[in-house]
Order: sequence, then structure tokens, then C-alpha cells
Amino acid sequence: MSSGKKTGLSAAAAAALAISIILSGCNSSGASGQNNGSEAGNAKEKSLTVLVEGGSPAFTVVNETADEFKKQTGYSIKVEAVPYIGVYDKLNAEMKAKSGSYDVATIDILWFSTLAGGLAPVDDLMTGEVKDDLHPGLIQGGTVDGRILGMPVWTNSKILLYRKDLFEDPKEKAAFKEQYGYELKAPTNWQEYRDAAKFFTRDSDHDGVNDLYGTSVFGMNNGDSVASWLDHAAQAGAGPLVVGEDGKALVNTKPYVDALDLLTKMLNEDKSVPEGALNMASSETSELFWNGKLAMMLAWGHFFVPSNDPAKSKVAGKVGAAPMIGGEAGVGVVPGPWYQVIPASSKKQDIAKQYIKFIYDHNELFMKALGVAARKSVFDAYGTKPEYAHLPALSETLAAKQTQNRPVLEHWNEIESEALVPALQAALSGKESPQEALDKAADLINEIEGQ
Repeated sequence: MSSGKKTGLSAAAAAALAISIILSGCNSSGASGQNNGSEAGNAKEKSLTVLVEGGSPAFTVVNETADEFKKQTGYSIKVEAVPYIGVYDKLNAEMKAKSGSYDVATIDILWFSTLAGGLAPVDDLMTGEVKDDLHPGLIQGGTVDGRILGMPVWTNSKILLYRKDLFEDPKEKAAFKEQYGYELKAPTNWQEYRDAAKFFTRDSDHDGVNDLYGTSVFGMNNGDSVASWLDHAAQAGAGPLVVGEDGKALVNTKPYVDALDLLTKMLNEDKSVPEGALNMASSETSELFWNGKLAMMLAWGHFFVPSNDPAKSKVAGKVGAAPMIGGEAGVGVVPGPWYQVIPASSKKQDIAKQYIKFIYDHNELFMKALGVAARKSVFDAYGTKPEYAHLPALSETLAAKQTQNRPVLEHWNEIESEALVPALQAALSGKESPQEALDKAADLINEIEGQ
């Protein structure tokens, strides 16, 4: 999934190793789905090569459905599974070689900026019915220069996960109201979030070490930290994100500075988050939360499922989900969707489109594999189940007015790693003020973008 490295999928696939599994098989001559004579040769040639991240939900679903697709079309599925960044590297190499090595791939939204020129459009798959059943922003996220280049398979965003046993405890509620003058509840805005984080940070046994922190701050050297900060920038009114329509950097303007100021104050003034923020992102935060060390976390929506799994979490059964908090401009996040795409070099584009539509029809399997999907109808069907109680909060967050995709910039990876991450770390470590750090980041982004 995307950023952390990646946005939404991060923890689930971070440890995936390169695997190459070939699902082969002969086909009956009477199989359906042949798109043209060139593809209709002998049975051994009737296959699609699908590139996915090993261990990811895409890897699970492609394998689960391979037999059914072959039965429907006569085409077997060859799965090439590689680590997260290997998907990008292999597709990028394919864009240059144009060898037709891959027919379909599942990619992070981050990669459209550099891969778009080598992808085939799939506009004809986006019927009115399909568009109506996709969450907001998903079509725009897969559109580059007016061409729809990807069919979304899942979307995800940060939401608020919190300890219901703490927030609903009468003693805690009474103590909070006495201290802050209003009712304790799952925070909906920055001030409530900051107050609750301070309230629950405590050294219960008075040994000089906090037993519980309110929440966490992401400052690790990866895209997860950037996405977390951009969530808050959007809430403060940022839009468009990072770069304006004139091509110049916006990251040193008020919404971005306010967002970084919020994080630095929680870390350095309130001390309501664990130290070591520069080495912390989603995986580290979830481990603390699951071990009962945090009262809240702003986490990718799919983290709700393992949070309530007794095999993984000591606070299982005590975890509630609420929409992402809002700032002055309201609720907003930077989603982390993934898409199926067709390399323009594929020699089997018609059957590849048929395969993408087939996987779209099985979108429910991504919900079972990951806890999120792309279709609103799947969200609605599963959102009534207790084990998927995060889905209403996730849907509300994805539909919020300040929710927006990252900008499609050719040099995004360079901007993220050389300008944005260093700025976050400089401010969180106290070496520079948020304004100073983001002024430097803006200058560097303008240099990278040739402004």
C-alpha cells in the first residue's frame, strides 16, 4: 500500500520477500474470452503475466481468483511477486524496454507521476455505474493528463483509533471534565486531540517513567511521516498540496507551518507522545498501541482489524474507531489508494482489461484480505459487521472536503526524501522552527521543480 514507504498497506507488506509464483496450466480449446487471433494461439500461450507486491492483498487476491479467471476465459495467470519497491523498479524498466513482460500490475498511487507515460488508458472501463460505486477521489487519483490509467482496488486513509475502555470510563470522564471543562470523547479537532493526549499521558506507578502516552507523532525518514504531516496540513486549509498551480512550492505557507507546529508542540512542549519520534511511524505506533502504551493513534483504517485481534493486540475488544480529526478547515487526509494498471507495451491489452474488470467484480476479496476496498457498496456491506466497525469512520474521512490526493509530480520521490522528510526531522528535533525548516524545504522544492 503506499507510503511509509507507502501509504495504506505499509505494515501488512513491509516484510514481504521476493516471491515468484507461476500459476500455469493448459487450457481447453473451448475457453471464452479470446480477444483476437494473435492471442488465440495454442493453449500454452494463453496467459497473462500479473506483477504484484509479494505478501500484499493484491498477491492474495490474484492467487485466489486465478482458477476462476482461467475457467471463465481460458487464460491462466502468471504471478510475478516482488518486494514493494521492486514493483516500481520492474515497471519502470519495462517502460524503457517495452518488452511486453507484464500485462497487468497493481501499483501505489505515488508511481503514476513517473509511470504514466508508459501506461495504457482504461477510460472505457469507467462506466457511470463504476464511477458511482467508487469512493471520492479514486478516479482523479488514477487520472493523468485527462486519461484514466488505473482501476482502484482499494483505498485507505488515517482515522482515529482509541481505547474505548479509557474514554468511556466514568472516573476518567469525570477527571477530564474537571480538568478541561468539557466532556471526554473521541477527539474531533486539534484542540480536543491535544487535550486528550495530555490527559492520558501518565506515570501511574510513579517510578519516573510514563506507563501510558496519549498518542504518537510520526517523524521517521519515510513517506509515512510526510503523509501524516500532510493530513494535518490539509485539515489546516492546504490545497492544492505541496505545489501550487503556478508550479511553486506552498509548503512554507500557514497551513503547512501550523500542521508542523502542532506536531512539534505535542512532542516537545506537551510531551504527550513518546520520545524517539524520528524513529517512529505506523508500525512502531501500532506496536505501542497494541501493547497498551497509547490511548489513541491516528492510523491507517485497516489497522482497526488487527487492533481487535487478541492474537496481535493486548487491547483487543477495547478499540473504537472515529473519523480523522479536523483542523480550522475541517477533516482532511491524504488517501493511500492502489490501482491495477496495464503497461502500454502489453501485447494482450484487451484480455488485460477484461482481467481488470474481473478483479473489480471481486473487490470484496480485498476487504477480506486487508480490511479496506475500493467500492462504496463493499464498504456499506461490511460496515455493519462489528469486525469492520472502522468502515463508517473511514468512509466519512475519505468523503471529507479537505481530503485530497498527493500532487502528481514527476520528481515526487526526490521532493519527499530530500526536502520534506529533512524538514520534518529538523523541526521535530528542535534544530529549526517549523517555519525555518519549511522555508528551506520550499527553496529546495522550487530548485527541484526548476522554479
